[in-house]
Amino acid sequence: MLNPRHDIPVVIPAYEPDERLIMFLKTLRKNSISPIILVNDGSSSVCNQIFRKADKLSDVVLVHKRNYGKGRALKTAFQYVLKHYPECVGVITADSDGQHTVPCLTKIMKQMIKNPDTFILGVRNFNLRRIPWRSRLGNKLTRWLLYYITGTKFRDTQTGLRGIPRSFLKNCLTLSGDRFEFETQVLLSVAGKLPIIEVPIKTIYDSVQNHHTHFNPLKDSIKIYRCLCYPFAKYMVSSFSSFVVDISLFSIFLCWTFNRLNASVSIVLATVMARIISIIYNYILNYKVVFHSSCSIPQSAVRYLVLAMLQMFLSAFCTTGLHILLPSVIVVGLKICVDIVLFLIGYFIQRKYVFSVKPT
Repeated sequence: MLNPRHDIPVVIPAYEPDERLIMFLKTLRKNSISPIILVNDGSSSVCNQIFRKADKLSDVVLVHKRNYGKGRALKTAFQYVLKHYPECVGVITADSDGQHTVPCLTKIMKQMIKNPDTFILGVRNFNLRRIPWRSRLGNKLTRWLLYYITGTKFRDTQTGLRGIPRSFLKNCLTLSGDRFEFETQVLLSVAGKLPIIEVPIKTIYDSVQNHHTHFNPLKDSIKIYRCLCYPFAKYMVSSFSSFVVDISLFSIFLCWTFNRLNASVSIVLATVMARIISIIYNYILNYKVVFHSSCSIPQSAVRYLVLAMLQMFLSAFCTTGLHILLPSVIVVGLKICVDIVLFLIGYFIQRKYVFSVKPT
């Protein structure tokens, strides 16, 4: 048994569960793992017998009158934990379909006790043939996108076995998403803010053919990738609005100086003044809104300016080089292609290096 001050509730969201849930609960009880908080997420009356058995094997059973989704079930449990377990280290989330074993759960628990302010992720081996192809493909795609969007590498983006520190539970309650996208939101929120430890766990599927999930491939995938694209969408809006500011100020400054100075001098002066202001505007917007950075302003500002100068140089250099190699292609078209690539690279560099603060 754990020290009472080290109690770590095990949260199990369940929708239309079968006997695998009962087997899992019995194994947890047999190994003296408690407290167990089960959430009945609006299951039908067909599952009443399962939940009658589960009620005797759980410490708490929370009930939703209708099915809201896995994310809402987890939030309901987190809210209960914050109120009723004030001294807990955090919570462990586990699935109800028999994919997680007690030894794996115990490994997560030990890591949480050693590292109480760390996010623990149970990761599976996706190279095994028995992993359903949809799970393998989905994990690879979301893993790549998460790395690009957050600058943090996750080996398993779909695992339900996670150790979430108590200090982060309140943050989880503020995250959007009621279904499977909530788990993606948690990863997006954790990245760059908390230390992360990945613990290898056993990979269990009854069979590739019979593997059953309540995950809707179309509806839930759209919600997940919408979550993933949202940070980048803010970056695009920030960049476009900066472009509008730059062009607008250029026009204003040009009108103001054109009749007073030489035309060439007027254009250069208007360009420089507009660019300086638009760069400051874009920096502030990215710092405050896009990346929500806590990095020191002088440090991030220097990095940002270096990146801006480097991008400007690379844009000119690459466009010139491509024009030499492809003289028949319109130069403007080449520059657009180069700047799109630099724009995509720029987001990753700003996320990972310019506005990043290493979690302590």
